Amino acid sequence: MSWLALLQNLEAGTVRAATQDENGDWHANVDVKKGILDVFKNGTNIEFPGGFVDKDNLAVRGFSAEDGVRMVPGGSSVRPGAYVASGTIIMPPAYVNIGAYIDSGTMVDSHALVGSCAQVGKNVHLSAAVQLGGVLEPVGASPVVIEDDAFIGAGCVIVEGVVVKKGAVLAPGVRLSATIPVYDCVNERQLERGEAIPEYAIVVPGSRPASSEWGRNQGLNMSCALIVKYRDEQSNASLALEEVLR
Repeated sequence: MSWLALLQNLEAGTVRAATQDENGDWHANVDVKKGILDVFKNGTNIEFPGGFVDKDNLAVRGFSAEDGVRMVPGGSSVRPGAYVASGTIIMPPAYVNIGAYIDSGTMVDSHALVGSCAQVGKNVHLSAAVQLGGVLEPVGASPVVIEDDAFIGAGCVIVEGVVVKKGAVLAPGVRLSATIPVYDCVNERQLERGEAIPEYAIVVPGSRPASSEWGRNQGLNMSCALIVKYRDEQSNASLALEEVLR
């Protein structure tokens, strides 16, 4: 597949940078990621209106009313090769990078970043200043995945291929990476390294004593995340999305 055909297929949602298998696990699509790197290889830097310089084959995407995407004016940008489904709202300023996938009914709020190849499901709320890390290199590395109906609170940072499963809720300020431990206070266990945030989990920022004796003696703490409950009728009601906005 040529790099031009790849961009068109990514924007149409017919190919994706990551796919889910029958067990619910996510895997990087290496061929797609290699193809995205070819886009950069085959582009030449040019000047765009407004004083911007980028590859000539990566001009910012535009939308029409027929696309069903609300791209609110004020400095947002969606790069070519990103899929944005009908019913999505993008509030300014926000940025959606190449290879990203955003499904229907999702809100991308102000100052949010959907990094390269990040996968976002249906009816997700990405609150203000949420950062979803991108990953093009190494090509085998899995991107960040946010599954359907998840609610990501303001200022959350999710990087290094972390998967947030369906319906999970992250309170404002939660940080998730491959090395930040997650403790399930309901089931009294620590999640395995690389284990996804479980479905319908409610996660808040936490801290734990430093691992070294010297650090503990200094009263130092390290970041972690705590699952404090799982969604119930009360929490579902407080997180209900307003259809009128879409």
